Amino acid sequence: MVWTGTWVSDRLGIELAGDDELRGLLGLALRRNPKRAHLLVSGVLGKHVPQLPSVVHGHGVTLGRRVRALLGPEEAARAVVLGYAETATALGHAVADGLETAPYLHSTRRPVASVHSAGGFEESHSHATSHLLLPEDPAFFDRGGEAGRGPLVLVDDEFSTGNTVLNTLRDLHARHPRDHYVIVALVDMRAAGDAGRLAAFAEETGARVDVVAHARGTVRLPEDVLARGLRLVEEQDGRAADPLVPCAPAVAPVRLELGWPAGLPDGGRHGFTPDHRARLREALPAMAARIVDGLGGPEQAGRVLVLGFEELMYAPLVLARALEEAGLDVRFSTTTRSPVLAVDDPGYAIRTRLAFPAHDDPADGPGERYAYNVAGGGFDTVLAVVDSAADTPALHAPGGLLAQLATAAPRVALAVVPAHTPVPRTPDRQESPVLPAPLRGPDFSSYEPDDVGWLLQDLSAVRLEAPVEEREEAVQRGGAHYAESLPVEYQPTEEYQELYRDALAGSAARIARAVGTVTELVLAERSPRPVLVSLARAGTPVGVLMRRWARHRHGTELPHYAVSIVRGRGIDANALRWLAAHHDPADVVFVDGWTGKGAITRELADALAGFPGFDPEIAVLADPGSCVRTYGTREDFLIPSACLNSTVSGLISRTVLRDDLVGPHDYHGAKFYRELSGSDVSRDFVAAVEARFDEVADAVDQQVKEAASADRAPTWEGWAAVERISEEQGIHDVNLVKPGVGETTRVLLRRVPWKILARRGAGADLAHIRLLAEQRGVPVEERDDLPYTCVGLIHPRYTRGATGADGKAVGSA
Repeated sequence: MVWTGTWVSDRLGIELAGDDELRGLLGLALRRNPKRAHLLVSGVLGKHVPQLPSVVHGHGVTLGRRVRALLGPEEAARAVVLGYAETATALGHAVADGLETAPYLHSTRRPVASVHSAGGFEESHSHATSHLLLPEDPAFFDRGGEAGRGPLVLVDDEFSTGNTVLNTLRDLHARHPRDHYVIVALVDMRAAGDAGRLAAFAEETGARVDVVAHARGTVRLPEDVLARGLRLVEEQDGRAADPLVPCAPAVAPVRLELGWPAGLPDGGRHGFTPDHRARLREALPAMAARIVDGLGGPEQAGRVLVLGFEELMYAPLVLARALEEAGLDVRFSTTTRSPVLAVDDPGYAIRTRLAFPAHDDPADGPGERYAYNVAGGGFDTVLAVVDSAADTPALHAPGGLLAQLATAAPRVALAVVPAHTPVPRTPDRQESPVLPAPLRGPDFSSYEPDDVGWLLQDLSAVRLEAPVEEREEAVQRGGAHYAESLPVEYQPTEEYQELYRDALAGSAARIARAVGTVTELVLAERSPRPVLVSLARAGTPVGVLMRRWARHRHGTELPHYAVSIVRGRGIDANALRWLAAHHDPADVVFVDGWTGKGAITRELADALAGFPGFDPEIAVLADPGSCVRTYGTREDFLIPSACLNSTVSGLISRTVLRDDLVGPHDYHGAKFYRELSGSDVSRDFVAAVEARFDEVADAVDQQVKEAASADRAPTWEGWAAVERISEEQGIHDVNLVKPGVGETTRVLLRRVPWKILARRGAGADLAHIRLLAEQRGVPVEERDDLPYTCVGLIHPRYTRGATGADGKAVGSA
């Protein structure tokens, strides 16, 4: 047989090296993705290539049994299993089946308002990068009994660079540290350097990390493979167009009733327990019999493809296996979000492609979805299995999935599994349903009372500060989350304060112009009476200035509040509830100082998915990362408020989110540093910029006019640049790369910096950066290829000593 990676290998020089089984498990295809040229296409996963359900399920169960043997019966009984969406959701289920006693959860890209996120992480090379963890049981990750948390088993289809797994481990170890992790994959394709990074994580945390895989090897890639791969995709697209052509099936699809057990989850999106597994196994024979009867028996059904739907892989898989056991000729695969080139060649893994619009109202908006190797597969019947959330008019519309399937098979059937709706857990703590009114100056902050209302709780009496070095080790080693403590406030030298004053004098007009532009765009495009909600802290001076512009130019008094958002943990939900109770969510405009790579932009979009009516688009003063469409400028220049900490932000600290201080019905916390009032320049900063409003008015009108007719769609150039810098610098964690003048300043003031990358020739905007770097002994490396004025790199492997939320020290390595 021809290996299904031959076509790509011959043209791009990509090679698989390793175990003999690799070519039997994997083929190759080309992605329509600027981040990675190739796709390893599994022949046994049941995603892109239709396969016998017994083969798909059997590979996962075998891996699960190997994990059980590795752990032993006692530890296996304490383990939990986590799979990755969307590709490995069924594989993770099958691994849990092999372990027998383990509950299972898979990450998801479908937010649910009633479920609090237990974490999240980025899969940087993926087409859809953000993963959410939404267990119905808040204690899912704490399973293990009196002996403490049991092993965590992480399951993915392939283990290539290890970046996704490391991102997951860091996030979960910071929240739920444990002693043992097991990484499971069909194939382990890491290079030696990537394997070393996982070993380094184990050494840093003191946790044991094992890897279990069916086969091991590496992918050998030519240096120019990405550019050549993109050109090859373009060439193939030019030869054979693959348009989405609306069509209608000649015969309406047959709708089959499954008799799905009441209350049984459709899969592991919110958790799947051993009891759920037992109930499903008991119900499968009857559901399979209903399908066989609905199809008119095995002969009339013919060769059947059971087609799952994106993350919904396990329920269709076990239904397909039950049909296989009942004697039908069955294959299994699922639809996907991933855009892949199709080439009808026996040496290529993706022979055909069906394209159709998304039909489940996805949180990230409409888009194209795909079913590969269905057309031309010789199927007499395609049984599409979706959950009830995806059984929408778009599914049945001309050009929708069912219509496209009708072009590929004589008969199409549909079975709908009830989408599981998690039941919110009642908190043990009973709180008043009335949320407190916002805090205001002079009791909380040095701003005028009308300038901003803080939807925060006052933690001024709590000692939260820790030395920068201790905090850095705590964050990187899993001893604490960065929002659980505060850095010791930097006390600027006279030389540094002089630089701040010079920067303000030199840039006040430029800032005023950006403030006017972004405010006018908000008034014209978002709401004539917007409610400004700044993201504390960096966004608050900008929100104050936008409010002042609206009053100065239009005589309009805009409400302005400040709320907390924490990377990896989301926005303050109680603050959103207060806002929704007192204002129309449609009028709320979130405000921030600047964008770097866009992490908070994405965090806000994910967090607001469960709060209908709020617009997740942020308005920012400066958007050098090209992450938003409402901005004052896209220049990466020095905003002087970034030079200082609380003394330019109303004497308010960074926000704090810690379980022992913030209950389920509390606002996030912050401190009011009254003792620093002698150094406070918060009102002076606002006054200096406001004084330039009149002189920039004409320039603002011109910029707004130009912006109204310009293409301001985000390109996310910043995110791509950060990923490139992370890899070329050997950091392999985008969270440790902070682009732009503002973010670089934060690195030097609050983190343990490793080095600073500066654009060659950058002048006054970097004077304070160079002084801070000199004071902290941090090298500044000048570059010609930076898309930002500068980039701050946090030390990627810093260790010294750390203190977590529980007050326990983390020992040095």
